[in-house]
Amino acid sequence: MRHRPLFRLKLFSILAFACSVGYSQIIVTQKKDSLLISFEGEPLFKGLLSPQNSKKCNILHQSRKVDGAWLELITISSGLSNSFELNGEVLAHEGAIAVESDPRDKGLKVIRHCVGPSTSLLNNGVYDRQKDWLFSFDSFYPKLKINSNKNQFQINAKGWEIVIRFRHHYYQKHRGLSYFNPNTHSLYKKPIVGWCSWFAYFDKVTENDIVQLTQTASEKLKPYGLEYIQIDDGYQQLPIGPADHWLTANKKFPKGMDSLAHYISKHGMTPGIWTNVAFADSAEAKNNKQFFIRDKNRNPVKGNWVDYVIDGSNPESISKYITPVYQGLKAQGWRYFKLDALRHLKYEGYNSYSEYFTTRKLDRNEAFRNMVKAVRASIGKDLPLMACWGIRPELVGIVDACRIGNDGYSYAGLAQYNSYNNIIWQNDPDHIELSDAEAYRSCVATSLTGSLFMLTDKPAKYSSPLTEAAIRSMPVLYTQPGQVYDVDPSRSSKINLADAEMSGSGPRLFDASTSTTTGLFAQEINRPFEKWLVLGRLDERDKVLPFHDLGLNDEKEYLVFEFWTKQFKGVFSKQYEPGSIDHRYNCEVLCFRERKNFPQLLATNRHITCGGVDLVNVNWKDNSLTGQSEIVPLENYILYVYEPESITEPSVACDRALLVKSTKEGMMRMIELKPEPGAKLINWKIQY
Repeated sequence: MRHRPLFRLKLFSILAFACSVGYSQIIVTQKKDSLLISFEGEPLFKGLLSPQNSKKCNILHQSRKVDGAWLELITISSGLSNSFELNGEVLAHEGAIAVESDPRDKGLKVIRHCVGPSTSLLNNGVYDRQKDWLFSFDSFYPKLKINSNKNQFQINAKGWEIVIRFRHHYYQKHRGLSYFNPNTHSLYKKPIVGWCSWFAYFDKVTENDIVQLTQTASEKLKPYGLEYIQIDDGYQQLPIGPADHWLTANKKFPKGMDSLAHYISKHGMTPGIWTNVAFADSAEAKNNKQFFIRDKNRNPVKGNWVDYVIDGSNPESISKYITPVYQGLKAQGWRYFKLDALRHLKYEGYNSYSEYFTTRKLDRNEAFRNMVKAVRASIGKDLPLMACWGIRPELVGIVDACRIGNDGYSYAGLAQYNSYNNIIWQNDPDHIELSDAEAYRSCVATSLTGSLFMLTDKPAKYSSPLTEAAIRSMPVLYTQPGQVYDVDPSRSSKINLADAEMSGSGPRLFDASTSTTTGLFAQEINRPFEKWLVLGRLDERDKVLPFHDLGLNDEKEYLVFEFWTKQFKGVFSKQYEPGSIDHRYNCEVLCFRERKNFPQLLATNRHITCGGVDLVNVNWKDNSLTGQSEIVPLENYILYVYEPESITEPSVACDRALLVKSTKEGMMRMIELKPEPGAKLINWKIQY
């Protein structure tokens, strides 16, 4: 480990210094009580120290390289007995977010995501995705508050010592994702919400199955936000491999894949399709050996689940077996692509036969990336591409989503790779089956984390009561992580092992596991008119929920509402003790809103975000609570309103909707509205 000497400065002098780190410069400039930190010629932080103690402060600055990643440390100290204050501003680029930089030693383990700019009191840093840097303050000490406004982040820190950490190439170097280059990789920011045929029909799926499902989904699911209908394994001709076997369907799909894509589109949904990078046509492979990885006898090699291994280092292999498939599927009308068997191509193929590449002085990872780059080039940059299955660090910057674990829904993966979601790609925890035990839990966890959301049941299921779990969790809001570390680091810390693995027969040490590692999934919602916190509680392991551990102000009071049971739990300070979970749902969705001294909207019945999907505006003025809501046509819309004691009976008015009833139980009023036919946006007013 190399390091530069420490610099000791007095704040009353006028000095500037830089630590050269090989790839950039951090420059710290101070004059009396002002502090300026610059990076790559741009201001990074501007601050002022409290004048009364600024002359007593010392600065220590050092740069160290640890495990190939540079860490900048700036320490400001006034001695144990002299407290001081630092007020300043972190200047970042578009898309930067306030975050929690490192795990705390104690407290609840909560998976945090945010809709809009985060104001959580757990935040202690700023992450800039454009430049892939993390600027943070040690969270143990001092007392710290970060307020975000677009790309400017106001900092207030108090204490006798302030430690600033700057980590450039944070995901690329510090997190080990060497292919992460945000300058060349824009995120697919529209959440993917759909249905997949796999667990409903497996490879027995037929054209008629998809037709029936499309009819049902367009009626029962599409109005609530389901967009994609994705056909999985079972439509293609066998053996898989040649382009025409993908483009010309088997006899179970008599009208052809282009006709089916058109049928799905005609019903207002987006056609999606599964493909596979395996190549099983032995006659084709043996007659075209030059397009495959070959052994010492120049014969094509084979691997489990991938069969003959297409040579991604040969442009002619790609132009023959990859490009025609995806150009053809796109031309047929398919608009979402699930690319499977990638782990087997990498492990049983390129890793197992690494000598093929080394003897030719080729990079096997680049050959692997070439295959997927060709898919991307063929479908275009605007259509979503999902990599399947298992974590695929080699494909960062190419794919829009990644199945992070094995076949079967993975709660744990949402904690083991929570920091990747909508920074690296959209996490796919796998398909959601609406079973009695898991329907509500899996829908809640997927939606609140902003992950890829795919149902996979037969049409009849969507006429059952369990459909409520899905329609109240769709659509998925676009979120960003509240933490740039993984709540459970047991898997992501081993991600470098993917480059050595030679078998993809099952989950590996770095693939997401299935059992839950925490039961708490928080989504912070910040709208121009209000901010609130939604907490999914999947089990009863956490008996007490301290507000501090949720990022709330424990000096204020909060209204608590449970979404599934539609119960107002009361007004609480410091903490909330949730008690037992209703067995009908096997989870809770708790909404926390800061209490005011006037009537407040607790939630609506539309979505588990308690208004995050439907509320356009809410306002209290002149003794009136008014709002505007986007509704699901022909479904009654319900407002749940907190009314303090001694509030008089209100009158209710609404355009394009009729009042069904207004009732009150305890301190909660329920107002049910029936929209007029065709209404999608309503304005409502509760006059006190």
